[in-house]
Amino acid sequence: MNEGVLAKLLAIMVAVGIGWLVGRMRWLGEADAGGTGGDPARVLSNAAFYIFVPALMFRTTARIDFQHLPWATLLGFFLPVVLGMLACYGWLRWRGQGAVASPSVRAITASFGNTLQVGVPLAAAVFGEQGLAIHITVVSLHALTLLSVLTLLVELDLARAAHAHNPKGLRATMLATARNTVIHPVVLPVLAGLLWNATGWRLPQALDEMLQMLGTAVVPLCLTLIGMSLAYYGWPARWRSVLGLLAWKLLVLPGLVLGLGLWVLDLPALPLAVIVMMAALPPGSNALIFAQRYRCEEAETTAAVVLGTLLFAFSAPLWLTGLVRLGLL
Repeated sequence: MNEGVLAKLLAIMVAVGIGWLVGRMRWLGEADAGGTGGDPARVLSNAAFYIFVPALMFRTTARIDFQHLPWATLLGFFLPVVLGMLACYGWLRWRGQGAVASPSVRAITASFGNTLQVGVPLAAAVFGEQGLAIHITVVSLHALTLLSVLTLLVELDLARAAHAHNPKGLRATMLATARNTVIHPVVLPVLAGLLWNATGWRLPQALDEMLQMLGTAVVPLCLTLIGMSLAYYGWPARWRSVLGLLAWKLLVLPGLVLGLGLWVLDLPALPLAVIVMMAALPPGSNALIFAQRYRCEEAETTAAVVLGTLLFAFSAPLWLTGLVRLGLL
């Protein structure tokens, strides 16, 4: 693997290690700080979810140039990824294990890749400027699509659970579901960004710079948050589910993208290679923020992000070798 990509992976693990040290030493407080039953990791997660991620989502959505998007490439990535995510969610929900939000949290862990911290340097190092441009285009819709779909699913599951406990309050339950789905730290800024985009107006420079400044805080905050969560929640008691999610994310998902793009859509070599490697990326930190938002599977998600990043150093060369043998690189 390219030295620049390996250096980026090392930098990510160092940032996670710093977060773990801060959490281990309890420099920001104990788990029951303030007597609220919360912890500093959850406070930082809320800050990311309610402040920094919405700023990033609104700015990204408001600036997308929908007229010049490579729709065939986007279809080649998002169709298998979203269908795979829904299949994972459906299987987990059918099994009925864990909390109400567990299927959605595990589905995002198995589907949402680290497209920025790992994906950008990988695309730049392997595919050059042209490949990086394709990668960035897909990234612009990545969080928008996956987070919005899973937010709707988890809110529907929570609504069903609430209705089961109060079957006479169906109307109130449905209204609460609609409100929670729209008035949401991910969905609402996306909708607002789409509305702004539809006007054709450019973001005022001051607003754009403010949103960019807030959005840049997502990466370092989320990386240290992973380490802190590991210190506060520890490793999961059972590893089978973690390894299953990672096998899906690192092996199955890129295989689905490769198969669709190669034998169904007949995509050109470079775009296909870019989206295959994008699908092969390890789980991203947004999965942990999602897990903490719904207070579900936090230890498992943390372990999947950390272990997945380490395993990616071994799985990525395998995929790159396969792309070379197929004549795509």
